[in-house]
Amino acid sequence: MADNSKTEDAASDSVEAAKNTSDKKEKLADQVMQNPQVLAALQERLDNTSHTPSSYIETLPKAVKRRIDALKQLQVQCAHIEAKFYEEVHDLERKYAALYEPLFDKRREFITGEAEPTDAESEWHSENEEEEKLAGDLKNKVVIEEREAAATEEANPKGIPDFWYTIFRNVDMLSELVQEYDEPILKHLQDIKVKFSEPGQPMSFSLEFHFGPNDYFTNSVLTKTYKMKSEPDKTDPFSFEGPEIVDCEGCSIDWKKGKNVTVKTIKKKQKHKGRGTVRTITKQVPNDSFFNFFNPIKVSGDGESLDEDSEFTLATDFEIGHFFRERIVPRAVLYFTGEAIEDDDNFEEGEEGEEEELEGEEEGEEEEDTESEPKKDASQPAECKQQ
Repeated sequence: MADNSKTEDAASDSVEAAKNTSDKKEKLADQVMQNPQVLAALQERLDNTSHTPSSYIETLPKAVKRRIDALKQLQVQCAHIEAKFYEEVHDLERKYAALYEPLFDKRREFITGEAEPTDAESEWHSENEEEEKLAGDLKNKVVIEEREAAATEEANPKGIPDFWYTIFRNVDMLSELVQEYDEPILKHLQDIKVKFSEPGQPMSFSLEFHFGPNDYFTNSVLTKTYKMKSEPDKTDPFSFEGPEIVDCEGCSIDWKKGKNVTVKTIKKKQKHKGRGTVRTITKQVPNDSFFNFFNPIKVSGDGESLDEDSEFTLATDFEIGHFFRERIVPRAVLYFTGEAIEDDDNFEEGEEGEEEELEGEEEGEEEEDTESEPKKDASQPAECKQQ
């Protein structure tokens, strides 16, 4: 009988302990559920789980999934057709580059002073012609002072001095690359040309920087070639969005003695471990310079990935290459005058101005609802300059 009593007491204790544990869990659960942050997190997790596209696809019948797979096959075929489209676009670029070439050659002649434009070629009517005429009248009043100031200067400089150097200085993307010791070299830059790969060759384009005789290197042309790919990735065909630069190659610069701005010489002290003597050695280390542009990072051909800094540098290089090809070379004079840069700025300001105008229009509508007198229409669209 004693043993049975002990067994019943132990069972009672276990039931009581289990009940207490259950009560504690319920209280803890109540406390957690009363926390707004916890509830919000749980709701967000439930929403994400229940509404993600992949979770929805998983709920579909097998026959429907099979049809979706067929659509993906069609999408891959579309990507390959799109790749062919861009290859033909590249052929068109090559064709029209030949039409631009004589115009760009004449541009170079005017810049370098090899040729002088005729009166007809120089005729240009500015949008601000009346303002310029008034400004010209004011200038005529001080023409004597101007002549005295100009007496010490060359009456008619050759060509357009510092044309390409001025473009580098005007464009932020380029000016950030240029160091003070690069500037005298860039003043010898006479032309930049874009050359496209020949028919049947892998897609690519080259930038040619033509320099006049200078004290820094013997090259007359420095080149940078960008290799492109216009085909879907086999492992991720749906990521295809058109041709992309996949690699680039620079060229060797034949620097004259002591003129290489891409390296600098430093002095370093070394102490002998045994004797304790100290010696000073000179060493060349890389130096920041625009001309490092012609010695780019190489994309690894063995499949090894680049580190984060190298990937960023390479991506920036590709962006600069595109910018030269698509903007700087075709519209050089507008970057020289700053008009192309102003157009970009005006476009951004126009967007903001339009938003403000719309807000004002909405306010005006509210006022019209509350006042009986007619108001002046303030809903004129904001002007926006596009490239």
